[in-house]
Amino acid sequence: MSKKKLAIFTIIIAILLDQIIKIYVKTHFVLGEEVVFFDWFRIHFTENNGMAMGFEFGGKAGKLFLTLFRVVAVSAIIYWLMGAIKAKTHNAVIVAIALIFSGAVGNIIDSIFYGVIFDHPTRSLAKMFPENTTGELFYGKVVDMFYFPLWQGTLPEWIPFMGGEMFTFFQYIFNPADAFISVGVALLFVFSKQAFPK
Repeated sequence: MSKKKLAIFTIIIAILLDQIIKIYVKTHFVLGEEVVFFDWFRIHFTENNGMAMGFEFGGKAGKLFLTLFRVVAVSAIIYWLMGAIKAKTHNAVIVAIALIFSGAVGNIIDSIFYGVIFDHPTRSLAKMFPENTTGELFYGKVVDMFYFPLWQGTLPEWIPFMGGEMFTFFQYIFNPADAFISVGVALLFVFSKQAFPK
């Protein structure tokens, strides 16, 4: 398989997988609903405005800026990917950049389109392509669902600032797109000599 085909295949599979899982969760789970498979692995449906770990800034203007910034960033990533293919970079690096691109695109799709292709109930299942929706283009929320609370307990008193408080590791809820970005970044670290030659 050529490097170009490898990149295209990775991108198509990753974006499809991301969107299929998100659409399934959004149309089969009520917001806040949780399914516990193990104490350390749960599906917990939540949404956020698109920043890492659910942070927000600047209200609607900040949300629009974040979405537009991501579009620009994706353009830079695709340029990087094309350069890596042309330079015949190691396949692992091609896959890494393709995964980062796919993850960014997956969350951009949520941010741009989910506000208008779904309705937004709080206590019932969302419907896809409803007759009426209160959402807006470019103001959709990103769907998250993977929750891995690997350890929960009270931190020892001797730990500065947090000692004696309840703590959960890993407390953040994420989606396939986030996972693809993380895997891509990890691959770039592992294959850093190939990704960033002198």
